[in-house]
Amino acid sequence: MNLMKKLKAAIDKKRETQRFSVSVPLTITAGDKEFLGYTRDLSNRGMYFYVSPNHGTQIDDEFDCIVELPPEITLSTRCRIQCRARLLRREIDPKSMFGIAAEILKYSILRDSPVSA
Repeated sequence: MNLMKKLKAAIDKKRETQRFSVSVPLTITAGDKEFLGYTRDLSNRGMYFYVSPNHGTQIDDEFDCIVELPPEITLSTRCRIQCRARLLRREIDPKSMFGIAAEILKYSILRDSPVSA
């Protein structure tokens, strides 16, 4: 198999995971700082989200976040997911926001407190 076919196969495998184009709030914890953002899309392996320009550069290689998922994603009730993620890339969005692509390293469902509707 030539290099281009191997590359295409790797990209296709990575894209096998269903991505949801959904704008939901998330809380990012980077070091001792906590700030808000919102998603553009997300899957069980990764996410792309937006934060304000002054927060975009504060995200290090690995960070924690809590994502609030709506019932249309969970197919039941609204829930919060705690994630450990790795920064893949940063981009300046035309709307002057920082776009962040991240790989989800691990996640768990938070059951301790309800999310307000």
